Amino acid sequence: MTYIEILEKARKNMSNLCRSCPVCDGKACRNTVPGPGAKGSGTVAIRNYEAWKQIHLVLDTISENKPVETKTTLFGKEFRLPVFAGPVGAVDMHYGDAYVDLTYNEILVKACKEAGILAFTGDGMNPEIMKVATQNIKANEGIGIPTIKPWTQETVMEKLALAQESKALAVAMDIDAAGLPFLKGFVPPAGRKSISELKEIAQACGVPFILKGILSVKGALKAKEAGASAIVVSNHGGRVLDDTPTTAEVLEEIVQAVGEDLTILVDGGIRTGQDVFKALALGADGVLIARPFVNMIYGAEAEGVNTLVQKIQDELIDTMEMCGAATIDEITRDMIH
Repeated sequence: MTYIEILEKARKNMSNLCRSCPVCDGKACRNTVPGPGAKGSGTVAIRNYEAWKQIHLVLDTISENKPVETKTTLFGKEFRLPVFAGPVGAVDMHYGDAYVDLTYNEILVKACKEAGILAFTGDGMNPEIMKVATQNIKANEGIGIPTIKPWTQETVMEKLALAQESKALAVAMDIDAAGLPFLKGFVPPAGRKSISELKEIAQACGVPFILKGILSVKGALKAKEAGASAIVVSNHGGRVLDDTPTTAEVLEEIVQAVGEDLTILVDGGIRTGQDVFKALALGADGVLIARPFVNMIYGAEAEGVNTLVQKIQDELIDTMEMCGAATIDEITRDMIH
């Protein structure tokens, strides 16, 4: 099936909160939470998408006509391209009851590995979500990254033990999830974490620790101090705080501050191979894409995942060819305007 055909099929499996739009730009779902939209006015998700469109590509075809290679490495593992599936939680509430987190993650982890990338898995109130997600990662040779929410230290350590058992490539925490209502109401209190608390988690990981939800140089420096190996520049898709900057706006200054010390990933409105190219030109080491993978699974499961990965790779190759980059490392700042 084509990408559009899969979207059409997904639409039939979705609740009316997600329209499986041809362009996932946050407009149709706007402030639908529950649903895939953004918090408050709903404009952050829209601006995330639009900010990448304000960055333009520099056409340059005066270069050696040789094959383009999109391979990249993350923590010593080689992947098909620097694009990874972002963590998604409560899929039945936000998208439709055709899947729940357990079945969604089972499909996602395996399908991403088969497509040559990896998936970040989500977390939730049900302990089985992390248990099953890490079992799936283990069954797929550790090719996956479990994402733990900022629960109490005791709960984090319990979930971290499951992550370690899975032999996962790395462990992530979406620290910005502190803004989610169910975390705010969690007893004992969960949410924001101090540098010392994060340092304790990082030291206990045994694998690279990724902090997702960094949106400033200040935050990036704190993540570095806490012992993170990587960060994800992210505003949680606009779902935890209205009126934040877009990720495209803050990425470059964060790269300039900590890019020599940390692996830097970015998400938020990235939808095409052209967007991926722009993020790499601004200094990111890779990108996360979340909502479109949900639609692909709801439409065609593993086939949908592979179709999306192929689509993005084809677009990235075309952009690299037309901008003069033969490898990911050859993508530079002067190739965007």
